[in-house]
Amino acid sequence: MTLDNENPRSTPERPSANASREVSHLSDEELILLLRSGSHPAMSVLFDRFHRLVLSVACRIVRDFGEAEDVMQEVFLEIYRKATLFDPAKGSAKVWILQYAYHRSMNRRQFLAIRGHYDPRNPVISNRQEWEPQMSPNGWGGLTIEERERIMLKGMESLSEKQRTVLQLAYFEGLLIKEIAERMGESAERVNNYYFRGLHKLRDVLHEMLASAKDDKKCTETAKS
Repeated sequence: MTLDNENPRSTPERPSANASREVSHLSDEELILLLRSGSHPAMSVLFDRFHRLVLSVACRIVRDFGEAEDVMQEVFLEIYRKATLFDPAKGSAKVWILQYAYHRSMNRRQFLAIRGHYDPRNPVISNRQEWEPQMSPNGWGGLTIEERERIMLKGMESLSEKQRTVLQLAYFEGLLIKEIAERMGESAERVNNYYFRGLHKLRDVLHEMLASAKDDKKCTETAKS
């Protein structure tokens, strides 16, 4: 894995196989802690463990494989640079990495959309359709895909960090409550609470935002007629 060369710590070259094997037995959290001292073998092992997942998340959001690959590189560069910000007491390394993947992907999609290079019609594999209708019981009512995505993003931002993380894991990976609990190091009961409280809050927020968006759309259409 070769990243940019802005400064010495921003260029973690792939180390030898022997060096990587020496740290391959460590947990994800231990590897990130090693990154604080600039450990290239730790970066290599983390990349091997998570690059497919990060790429999958990016693909689902930007809907372009080439752009998703760029996002993946940016995510691991950011992880390398910001390893000191990781706090294992607040969650697992995987959740921390996924949060960077999510936000980087959303930023890239916004960048592409502004320049007319984002095509929401590109097919992607996602379980979002399975739970999205539950959060918007009144339906999308003729809103464009871009309008839907904007509303969904704002709705997610209204949640607490843990509620948002649980729903992101359910959305991106289709994980069950028990699996999410294992990833986050929380009890299944607590994760279940995050999930349903987050889902309930998101439904309420989306209901209000959808109603407002539909009213605005009607006013615009009336003004044009």
